Amino acid sequence: MKGYFIRPSRITPSVYFNPKNQLLDVRGKSSPENALAFYNVLLQNIDSYVQLDVTKLTVNMAFEYFNTSSSKCLFMILRKLESVEQLGKKVVVNWYYECDDEDMKEAGEDFSSFFEYEFNFKEVSVIKTLGGIVDKDEKAA
Repeated sequence: MKGYFIRPSRITPSVYFNPKNQLLDVRGKSSPENALAFYNVLLQNIDSYVQLDVTKLTVNMAFEYFNTSSSKCLFMILRKLESVEQLGKKVVVNWYYECDDEDMKEAGEDFSSFFEYEFNFKEVSVIKTLGGIVDKDEKAA
């Protein structure tokens, strides 16, 4: 299974999926008109991922904004991660939110309440789509 990277747009997040490194990273803004069409490839790839000989999947989610239809798709992704966990592969979700964005923190807390796998909350000063996630203690280079 090959990994891939989807560049962000004005209305879609960046998606980096690297099965070899057992990493999925989704970040940015998510408000596509047809969220299911955008996220369907990712949902299918998670189905394929569970068949691989891997021990875990780390999922980084960092959103500036997502609309209602994206929220439904994110829930579908998080629910699908249960199948990864049920096959004995550890799932760790890192939910990043900007320090002044209580709504996004609360959205992550709401999602986490539905699932038993590890869900970590990480406050950052800025969420970057093409670069890395900048921790609140990091200085700009």
